[in-house]
Order: sequence, then structure tokens, then C-alpha cells
Amino acid sequence: MVGALASRDCDLMLKALRGLGVTIEHGPGDALRVSPPAQFRAAREGIDCGLAGTVMRFVPPLAALADGPTRFFGDPHASNRPMAGVLEGLRQLGAAVDSDRLPFTITPARLGRAAEVVIDSSASSQFLSGLLLIGARLAGGLRLRHAGSSVPSRPHIEMTIAMLRERGVEVAQTGPTSWEVNEGSIQALSCRIEPDLTNAAAFLAAAAVTGGRVSIPGWPQQSIQPGGLFLDVAERLGCKAAVADGSATLEGGTLTGCDLDLHAASELTPVVAAIAATATGTTRIRGVAHIRGHETDRLAALARELQRLGVAVAELEDGLEITGGLPAGPPVELSTYADHRMAHFAAILALVRQQVSVDDIDCVSKTMPDFAQRWAALVSR
Repeated sequence: MVGALASRDCDLMLKALRGLGVTIEHGPGDALRVSPPAQFRAAREGIDCGLAGTVMRFVPPLAALADGPTRFFGDPHASNRPMAGVLEGLRQLGAAVDSDRLPFTITPARLGRAAEVVIDSSASSQFLSGLLLIGARLAGGLRLRHAGSSVPSRPHIEMTIAMLRERGVEVAQTGPTSWEVNEGSIQALSCRIEPDLTNAAAFLAAAAVTGGRVSIPGWPQQSIQPGGLFLDVAERLGCKAAVADGSATLEGGTLTGCDLDLHAASELTPVVAAIAATATGTTRIRGVAHIRGHETDRLAALARELQRLGVAVAELEDGLEITGGLPAGPPVELSTYADHRMAHFAAILALVRQQVSVDDIDCVSKTMPDFAQRWAALVSR
């Protein structure tokens, strides 16, 4: 594969997979050659998840197929992130798990086919994706059903299913919130990884709040990524957006508040909240209650930092209500809460409010270690 993100999250994933016996070789440029073992092995040193949701939710199902117990741990805030859904699914398949939060140990068993694995994935679509990824490796395959409120960030599940099907795995959606994966081989496939469109949204938002123009190269003409929905959201707020010749371009306009359901693309909430703070009128962001379990409680964090900037904001059960108008004021150092998306939020608002700084820009290394350099290059033009 080529195009894998250079970031702390990806480094943690590579280390985790190697710990389970996967061979990963670096090729020319950013190419990676990944070769799974015939039998996963226990990670003797344990697996460090950091704050990476993909590591803490996609790797435990692989560890449940290993030849011995594996310990999972992470950053101090990692224990606050929801994990129960995917771990309950592994228990139903026969594995033993000693906790519902990090740190925990998974002790594999011979995973047999359950009549149906039923979990609540309301807190994260990754619970479902993590189990779907091992379905073809299970004797008899996997029947999986979500039982709970609506599934957040559903496009991520569609991405998982599309990639499995591209590799020859038979996956059927058997109901609105149920799937069946057939037992079978997973074919090797060379692929190019799409750019991270949620990371890119922060740079496009710079144009939105300043009335400028930003183009992002390498933007796919069509994508299942939820981050791709940002262009539509920005247009609803008053910007002009277009994708042509492999680039996405956004031009700022007269920003006006509106009602936005971000349930399918909740990762965009901090960037959209920053834009809403500079818009005229009130913006309601709804459908994102589950982001309270992201790297931090993002709804509480955004409300707190907007209030420190003098912006009128109401924290709702499932979102935020932001009345635009970013007043001048004394110097403010915004907090990131170790959350890379909160750093994006602060950087955007610093473009239009003087004397705004951020307490921990290094937390962006989670998904983009060179964010500060790229941001400086953008705003200095």
C-alpha cells in the first residue's frame, strides 16, 4: 500500500501489528508491504494504544485470534474512551476480557460461531468495524447486529465493508443494523490510501473564516470518507466549494448560522464550531452526543473554550448551539485537552482573533506531526 498517514496513530498501529506477528516492510517512498501470519501470536510486551481509537478497537479482535493473552494499555486519558461494545462482542465469541476499559487483557479461546453477536455501537462505529474485520477469519463467519440508538459515523462502516469486498470477502447487510460476513480467505491487494479529509478540513476552514481561498490537492472526486462532507457543510454556512482536476477549493463568503446534523461526520465538529463562532446568527450542531467519548469530551471542551473567548454557546445533550460573534478581548491560551481536533479549532480561531494561543500544539502529532509547519506556510502566503 502507498499513502499511509505519517502520524503517531499510524506508528502505534504498525507497532501493534508487528507485536502480533505481522510482517511490515517499508518500500520506496511511503510504500508499505504488509504480510499477515498464518497464526497471530500474543504481543509479549503488550500493545500501547496511545489515544488511537483504531488501535484500541481494531487490534483487540486480532489479539483474540492469537496464541496467548495480550495486554492493552494507553495514554492517561485512554481509559476514558468507550470500549465496551467491541469487548462484549469478543466475549460473545468466546474470548475472555478482564475489563471494559483500558487497560485490559484479552485471553483468546477457540472462537466459535455465535448464533449472532449483538452489541451496542452507539458510542463508536469502530466497535462494529473492528468485529467485521475478523469475520472472514472465524469458523463459520460472523453474524453481527447493532442494538441501540443509531450508529454514529456510519460512512466509516461502509468504508470497512467496501475494503473487505475489494479483497474478496463476502459481506451482506441483512437488516438496517445487521451484517453477515462469510468465512473465507482475504486476498492481498495493492492500494493507495486516500488523504485524510478531516485533517484537510481544518485548512479549508482557514478560507472560510478569513474570506480567503484555499485549494487542497489530491482530493478524491468521490469518497466514502465522512470528512468529504465538509464541503457541503461549508456551503451551507455560506462558502463556495468545488472539486475539480483532483483538488478541492473553498472560497470564504458571508457566513451565516444554520442547523447542521453532523451525526455521519462527527469528527468535523471542532472545525465547524470554529467557523460557527465567526458566523452571523446561530448555528446548531446536533447528532454528535457520541463525541463526548472521543479523545476528550469534545462538546464540553468546545463549549468551555468558546465561552473563554466570549462566544455565546449552549451545550446540548447531543451537540452545541453557537451564536456567532467573536469579540476582541485580552490574550487567551486555549486548551487542547490532549485532543488534536481541539488544536485545529484553536488554530482556526487564532486567524480572526488576536492574541489567541494554544497550550499543546504537539498533540497534533496524533494524526499530523507537521501540522504547525503546514499551517504556518498556509497563513504566511
